[in-house]
Amino acid sequence: MLKDFLKKKKRYATIPSERAKQEVPEGLMTKCPSCRTIMYTKELDKNLKVCDSCGHHFRMTAYERIDSLLDEGSFVEFDKNMISKNPLDFPTYEEKLEADRKKSNLNEAIVTGKGSLNNLDLVIAVMDPRFRMGSMGSVVGEKITRAVEYAIEMGIPFILFSASGGARMQEGVLSLMQMAKTSAALQKLNRQGGLFISIMTHPTTGGVSASFASLGDYNFAEPKALIGFAGRRIIEQTIRQELPEDFQTAEFLLKHGQLDRVLPRLEMKETLTKILDIHSS
Repeated sequence: MLKDFLKKKKRYATIPSERAKQEVPEGLMTKCPSCRTIMYTKELDKNLKVCDSCGHHFRMTAYERIDSLLDEGSFVEFDKNMISKNPLDFPTYEEKLEADRKKSNLNEAIVTGKGSLNNLDLVIAVMDPRFRMGSMGSVVGEKITRAVEYAIEMGIPFILFSASGGARMQEGVLSLMQMAKTSAALQKLNRQGGLFISIMTHPTTGGVSASFASLGDYNFAEPKALIGFAGRRIIEQTIRQELPEDFQTAEFLLKHGQLDRVLPRLEMKETLTKILDIHSS
């Protein structure tokens, strides 16, 4: 009887060896932070980083976003080697910039360029939160302005995907000036009859949400994206009221008239193609 008990215990108490654990390649599986579903990373990538179970939108890098939308081989990047300096001599800023360049393989928090979507020409700008949380410094503002000016010159639409923590504190007022600079460029595009489509992704906050991200002829956002200016806690302390649970989400903004549509990523390419086609004619 004791022998049977020991056999049974040994059978059900087996712990996988370290060798067995190491045989599972790192990055093979991804767990959804929303519904906890575990899926193959390759399948998630094929689904444009959208959870097939609950629709959670994972973050995309700038180049992943561009590859998911534009015609293969059509993208030509602008100002790739433009990098930030340290005009205010902010302590450790240059070291942090260099660390972000190595981590993200980007020179700045935005990628701009021209390309085509289903043979419709456009200029595109995509922010990447891996670099300084997508914060808006002088280079980000300059690259957006140059991209808008190119769209004006060529008479083609401008599409911008924002993802940002706001203005970059290490550049002080120089960063804040980019709000006016980019807004002025977009006003010029508007006067010329150009088309600007703004798509806010998670998160779009601070000076970015208060400037160019909210100035589109069409203002879209991905589902459940955080969009706002100041933080929730600061607003509650200022107005001394408890805010709704869904406050500063894309769905809340749509309900209150600040967005034209909450646009799921899997519908993005088809919807943008229709809009570009309408305006091209």
